[in-house]
Amino acid sequence: MNRLIVGNWKMNGLGAALGEAQGVAAGLGGVVARVGICPPATLLERMSRALSGTPLAVGGQDCRAEASGAFTGDVSAEMLADAGATLVILGHSERRAGFGETDALVAAKTEAALRAGLEPIICVGETLAEREAGRAISIVTGQVRGSLPKSLADRPFAVAYEPVWAIGTGLTPTTEQIAEIHAAIREALVGLLGPAGGRAPILYGGSVKPGNAAEILSTAEVGGALVGGASLSAADFLGIIAGA
Repeated sequence: MNRLIVGNWKMNGLGAALGEAQGVAAGLGGVVARVGICPPATLLERMSRALSGTPLAVGGQDCRAEASGAFTGDVSAEMLADAGATLVILGHSERRAGFGETDALVAAKTEAALRAGLEPIICVGETLAEREAGRAISIVTGQVRGSLPKSLADRPFAVAYEPVWAIGTGLTPTTEQIAEIHAAIREALVGLLGPAGGRAPILYGGSVKPGNAAEILSTAEVGGALVGGASLSAADFLGIIAGA
């Protein structure tokens, strides 16, 4: 499977930022990796239209488990797909920590994404306290087993490992630490989903930049990257993509 490089714009980007996405699309000639951008929901349909006919995919940053209903402010997976999304990020640490999302809720949202025909990117990762306590592997593999429904076995999906302590901090784990966690995730995926668990890409996320992307992407079991702030700049994001 080709590497998957996805930019998570988080709560950033107004209409003028569409030019950055178009700049990324224009720079993808000869790139083998699959590439996507997950903008805020307000830009999703406009970005989808602006990128029509290009290889750059668009996705959502979250979705509600239900298809519709009295959930003011929420967006369903069906709404994301209707706006042109093909991907959706689920279980990001900012959602888990800031909104109290549990593994069970992330699993329900994953089912919703599959129902709407979206490719889910399910995030897992440990805090600094959990790593320092020697619990990183148990925390992360527990999130894998709790957040991924078995219905993923015959559908495209990805897992993104994002050490919480490395997101937006400038800190990055060593390639040995990344390889150790990715190997544990792979083992958990195969145990949960069989052969399908051996095929799904495992992305790394957490302070990925043009300067460290090639080294990270060459690490064992790293099948791509989930990129935060650096994906807001076409030049920086393309520098990361070049490392794939």
